[in-house]
Amino acid sequence: MSLKTTLFAGVAALSLAMPAFADGITIHDPYARASAASSQSGAAFMEIMNQTDTDDRLVAARSDVARRVELHTHVEDDTGVMRMMEVEEGFAIPAGATHALARGGDHVMFMGLNQSFEHGDEIEVTLVFEQAGEVTVTIPIDLERNPMRGGAMGNGQTNMSHGNMNHANMGGAASD
Repeated sequence: MSLKTTLFAGVAALSLAMPAFADGITIHDPYARASAASSQSGAAFMEIMNQTDTDDRLVAARSDVARRVELHTHVEDDTGVMRMMEVEEGFAIPAGATHALARGGDHVMFMGLNQSFEHGDEIEVTLVFEQAGEVTVTIPIDLERNPMRGGAMGNGQTNMSHGNMNHANMGGAASD
């Protein structure tokens, strides 16, 4: 094998291992889950790194895997129940900082799944940023991921309501 062939093979292998990026935005460790095999909803998690000197904002996400794709977070209500809520203004990604989309916190929410999330499969998601534009990410489905890895769920127990999720924006009335 020639040196040129070896170098090409090395560069090709390295490019497959690199995270998704565009215009200074890097996506690291993405994965998606569904709560159960027959679930109509799922979520994606990842770290978003802004390696520029300009603040940016994740303002939307799109995918063909669900009828609706929204940016969500968890908020504790007055009774101590954690509720998922749409964040219409998106997530700020300050210059030089990393913003984690993690279980129990901010995440990409898929509602009305068009396909089941099977462990080991991959889905395509387009993230839309104010400054960096669109970044398409191939996200592996990992139904075995430890809920505590990168999550903010404390001891792993939660009072989260999944049956009748409140999809209200952060300061307004419920839309569903």
